[in-house]
Amino acid sequence: MASEMKIWFVLLTVLLVFINLSPLLVKGEQQVPCLFIMGDSLFDNGNNNNLFTTAKANYPPYGIDFPDGPTGRFTNGKNTADFIAELLGFDKYIEPFATVKGVEMFRGVNYASGAAGIRDESGIHLGDRISLNRQLRNHKETISHMSTLLENNMTLTKEYLSKCIYIVGMGNNDYINNYLMPQFYPSSLLYKPEKYATILAQQYEKQLKTLYRYGARKVAVFGLGSIGCTPVELDLYGTKDSPCVDSINSAVLKFVDKLKPMIDDFNSNLPNANFIYINVTSIAIGDPASIGMLNMSQ
Repeated sequence: MASEMKIWFVLLTVLLVFINLSPLLVKGEQQVPCLFIMGDSLFDNGNNNNLFTTAKANYPPYGIDFPDGPTGRFTNGKNTADFIAELLGFDKYIEPFATVKGVEMFRGVNYASGAAGIRDESGIHLGDRISLNRQLRNHKETISHMSTLLENNMTLTKEYLSKCIYIVGMGNNDYINNYLMPQFYPSSLLYKPEKYATILAQQYEKQLKTLYRYGARKVAVFGLGSIGCTPVELDLYGTKDSPCVDSINSAVLKFVDKLKPMIDDFNSNLPNANFIYINVTSIAIGDPASIGMLNMSQ
């Protein structure tokens, strides 16, 4: 229950920073015209369904608690993007890029893709996935369609986009499905953790600036969680007296620590930029046993 409350607090914080929204009204009228989402499996709601990849979730038991059953969400029910859309007052969830059509894109688009990363190669051993660079290209295509519908008025299109909220959650797979898999990727052999974090942050900075250049002004950037506490890493690396793989969390933290200064720099130097950083690590559950998860290798 405590971890669930923390998640809701973070989602509410995102909304309260961007708009003058009372928590008592979050279920009411739609608060912003549009919501755009970029990310990985934590946000994907169907973009991987028709890709040639093992990173799919459009079959049971995924979606067992979702009204429409399995949809491509990597969860039993709603994902983070769905909760945010609900709290913003949208009457239905944001459509994935794979299926959105026509004027529906003015409500926003979900570009997220399971196994995708900041780096183009991250997750390639699983098959196709839509990296952040590809998601940005898809957004550029969306903007072109929107502009066409607005009689090719790009100024009006950019003005509209400036009122939208953007959610970006990337980087997990650049560790889970890249740096921490030396059998498939050379990154950990080429770079020490600090150097890899620097290179990754530099690429991410360029990508977020591209998003700004496309017209995004209100952007929530989600950091990485405690990857060293995930079942797959615990099973692969094991631990001694610690509940998590501390070396992994330490490596990931080197990247996470670079995000806040990056966001501060955007807000100081990019006109009308309103970026916020969501420190996912700080709201992590810590010891999994504290919420009853005793056997993390299963």
